[in-house]
Amino acid sequence: MSLEIHDISKSFEDNHVLSNINFSVKDGEFVSLLGPSGSGKSTLFSIIGGMSQPSGGSIYLDREKINGKRGSISYMPQSSSLFPWRTILDNVVLGQEIAGKVDKEKALEMIERAGLKGYENSYPRQLSGGMKQRVSFIRSLLSPQSLILLDEPFSALDEFTRTKMQKWLLSIWEEHKRSILFITHNIEEAIFLSDRIIILSNKPATVKKEFIIPFDRPRDVNLLLSEEFLTWKKKIYEEM
Repeated sequence: MSLEIHDISKSFEDNHVLSNINFSVKDGEFVSLLGPSGSGKSTLFSIIGGMSQPSGGSIYLDREKINGKRGSISYMPQSSSLFPWRTILDNVVLGQEIAGKVDKEKALEMIERAGLKGYENSYPRQLSGGMKQRVSFIRSLLSPQSLILLDEPFSALDEFTRTKMQKWLLSIWEEHKRSILFITHNIEEAIFLSDRIIILSNKPATVKKEFIIPFDRPRDVNLLLSEEFLTWKKKIYEEM
């Protein structure tokens, strides 16, 4: 499912947050947004998700205008946002439940793929941070929408768990090839995960630069220590 952002601007009275943002996400593509804190990345996500109206511009999903339309995308926030009173299985099928078509067999299969077999009837309080994030991502994958927005989903994890989660995310994404738009402040994370990286300026944010990442898939963590990877990290750091 392709996403097109055309001249999106957003102001809150005299606070100009976004200014003429233009970019696209192709079907099955993994695109990351990098930018300084407070540059409006989460505001942009709320506009794409229909929770907020832009001050100007249009959003198209498969050529259909979705300004202010909710339910068009699947969204995974920084925190896992699991319902504490629902079991892991019930949390995972929530998106399907809302859409009126629950496939518990598929959900159980995905829970097993995530290394969470045996936790189906557990509650979020019984899981570690990384396990909760896996549950949240499975919920996003099982929701009927083909575009997933990920807002710094691994920012609260320690470095070892974060790397493990990045590898897991790529393994699942490469199998299902959903379109992903990913917010991060971590340059290494953006390079390791993405097909393309879009750099946003300070607010009012504009698209400052776009990079096509040349590394083949599937990607291995050894890539993080390669000279070419470090060259790309330097290039993007200097642009930011």
